[in-house]
Amino acid sequence: MTAPPTAPTRKAFGRLSLPERNFVADALRTETVGGVLLLIAAVAALIWANIPALHDSYESVSHFHLGPEALGLNLSIQHWAADGLLAVFFFVAGIELKRELVAGDLKDPKAAMLPVVAALCGMAVPALVYTLTNLTGGGSLSGWAVPTATDIAFALAVLSVIGTSLPSALRAFLLTLAVVDDLCAILIIAVFFTDSIDFAALGGAVVGLLVFWLLLRKGVRGWYVYIPLALVIWALMYNSGVHATIAGVAMGLMLRCHRHEGEAHSPGEHIEHLVRPLSAGLAVPLFALFSAGVSISGGAVGDVFTKPETLGVALGLIVGKALGIFGGTWLTARFTRASLSDDLEWADVFAVSTLAGIGFTVSLLIGELAFEGDTVLTDEVKAAVLIGSLIAAVLASVLLKVRNAKYRRLCEVEERDDDLDGIPDIYEEDEPEYHLRMAAIYDRKAAEHRRLAEVKAAERNALAEVAGGAGDQGDRPA
Repeated sequence: MTAPPTAPTRKAFGRLSLPERNFVADALRTETVGGVLLLIAAVAALIWANIPALHDSYESVSHFHLGPEALGLNLSIQHWAADGLLAVFFFVAGIELKRELVAGDLKDPKAAMLPVVAALCGMAVPALVYTLTNLTGGGSLSGWAVPTATDIAFALAVLSVIGTSLPSALRAFLLTLAVVDDLCAILIIAVFFTDSIDFAALGGAVVGLLVFWLLLRKGVRGWYVYIPLALVIWALMYNSGVHATIAGVAMGLMLRCHRHEGEAHSPGEHIEHLVRPLSAGLAVPLFALFSAGVSISGGAVGDVFTKPETLGVALGLIVGKALGIFGGTWLTARFTRASLSDDLEWADVFAVSTLAGIGFTVSLLIGELAFEGDTVLTDEVKAAVLIGSLIAAVLASVLLKVRNAKYRRLCEVEERDDDLDGIPDIYEEDEPEYHLRMAAIYDRKAAEHRRLAEVKAAERNALAEVAGGAGDQGDRPA
């Protein structure tokens, strides 16, 4: 009796398809540049806020109000950055999530299981670490969500700074993980940090979103239609009491991210390509500039490791993220048919899990929401986010550097293009045309080598004849 065929084993962190690889490379290139700008903005904010001669100007600019009071939008610069500019960031996150759901790793439930479980565990364990730390130390449980977020731009900035040639599969895992992480962070903000709701404004925002969706369905084009409508939706969402960034992710999820016949890019891909540089290069760095400016002194740094709230945040990012993501990945591989790629080791997964402990943008935002009204504790929690992220970055850098030579070899294989057609050879190994092109290349090389060998042989023969002639002449009698 023939045994039933077993399901094929799926390789976790295996080779990406060529379209997915190209998309990931393009997305990460922008995120890396944005991450470097984010790093610069964070350092500038810390310098601005901690130099005594400049501190007052930082406070004045951050708390300067502008905007129409009649519309409930007379906000401080810091508030505009957190509620306005981050809506652009979450708009891009919404498009990324939609694309992953319809054309990326999240389209296949089996393939999606790994990053989804890893992301959920990577949020649950830091929250648990924070909660246990504060239950033990008698601190506030309000900040349980602060260490749950991963900042993909900052993480990739660290990668670019240390020069690690991380394989595309691990980079894609980090990107997909961050997309799921962002979605969960949005849900946390919407559910746990909405105190009161103005249902009239919320209803107006929902109607605006419906109009936005209908215009997309009808194929209406023109930025002059969508940008004013998006601003109205954002303003209504803000006045409803629900965090205004929810409007951004909702509009991002409505865009079509699958291609119709004859389309080079879907509308979602096209708009993401246009807006991502604005998000990564302007919106997020400006948010960092007006959110990361906390006073850092020797006493403040010491308080991070003595107060339960700040210690919980730091431990959640450093320990909770690494254990949560690594544990979720290992459990998924252990109890499903997924297995680690032959080119990688579990130490690589742990290094990336540690890198995910860099929680900056969304962690700072949640910290402001969690301890709203307590300026001192808010600043202390922000300092804990900065210090925890820095420690996670240093640890991840050390772990990744140890394997950097291995990563470099993997990347060289991924990038090799011997037939010079613009497509890496590993994606063409099953195509007869590729082997025919390579055979022609080898034939040309062999012919050139034969020609060179013949030239060298002829030169040696000529030298031998000259030497022999000279010897014969020398034997003659004078």
